[in-house]
Amino acid sequence: MAVYTPSYRVTPLRSDGAAIPRILHGLGTRSIGSLISRGAAVAAEITAAAIFDVTCPPRSVEPAVEQGRAQPAGASLALFLHWSPDGRVSAMVRRQLALWREQGFTVIFISNSDVPAADRDAVGEHAALIIRRGNTGLDFGAWRDAYAIATQRFGVPSELLLANDSVLGPIRPMTPIIEAWRAAGQGVFGLTESVAPRPHLQSYLVLASGERAVESVARHLRGFRDSRSKWRIVQTGEIGLSARVIKDGIDCGAVFDYEAACRAIDPATRRELGPRFAMEGARRPWPLNPTFHLWRPLIERLGFPYLKRELLRSMPDVLGPSAAWRPLVGDRDAALILDHLRIMGVR
Repeated sequence: MAVYTPSYRVTPLRSDGAAIPRILHGLGTRSIGSLISRGAAVAAEITAAAIFDVTCPPRSVEPAVEQGRAQPAGASLALFLHWSPDGRVSAMVRRQLALWREQGFTVIFISNSDVPAADRDAVGEHAALIIRRGNTGLDFGAWRDAYAIATQRFGVPSELLLANDSVLGPIRPMTPIIEAWRAAGQGVFGLTESVAPRPHLQSYLVLASGERAVESVARHLRGFRDSRSKWRIVQTGEIGLSARVIKDGIDCGAVFDYEAACRAIDPATRRELGPRFAMEGARRPWPLNPTFHLWRPLIERLGFPYLKRELLRSMPDVLGPSAAWRPLVGDRDAALILDHLRIMGVR
């Protein structure tokens, strides 16, 4: 098979069409029964969280802040969120921190878990600050708190990177992607575009570039309110971020736009998606999650650099040599990913 050499560029988010009903997003790759079961679980989670959020609002513990050994790098700031069951920080996460430092970012490491002293010391090689806090508000709560602390220490950045450890890798070079972001000028840019319920950037990795873009993201973070509902956090945090940026009149785009990801679907992926996608062009009106449903064409055909952790959790024999993700990853990257999955409790 010919080796694909990716050429990266930022594509603006789609602005055409009405909002897509959530039921179509869920029904695309599920049976009616599975969708009903999933819907009932989400409804129960939202209802319970709403009751507890009102009667016993989530309370953040005052973050613990330590100085790292890395010196501030300038006006580019990276807020990197970590969580693991016992607080350990994998070698893969440390490599991601080193990557952002090498790209000129002042790295702020935030953990929503209790990180052991030895791991904090290892992180300190790459981070200017190490912040530990309770696991309230998930990633957006952590980014909000860290941005307030970091800007008090280092001032308002001209570039702001939001990152978390929900992606495994990178398994492809990141420098060309970062260059594509920076070549796009001022705006808010991500890796992948999702279109349900409306076009938005998936927030595991987002760069705001330029004064207006950074301030738009900062206002969104300052206005974020913690919730016990993961579904609500996605709605107000991730989907709300793109809505805020677009409302503010700021360019917003992704390197791997949804249409390009769909055009890259191969026959094997179409079969995996099920009977609604058996025929080419039959994907409408069923919106897909690109990093979950289209992971193989994203990596093989478009040069996507990551695997989502939750995707691998769903795979059979995920730690074994026959796991579906293994042929797409080199031996060194595979070893780092396997070590990280074991730290995360994947069996």
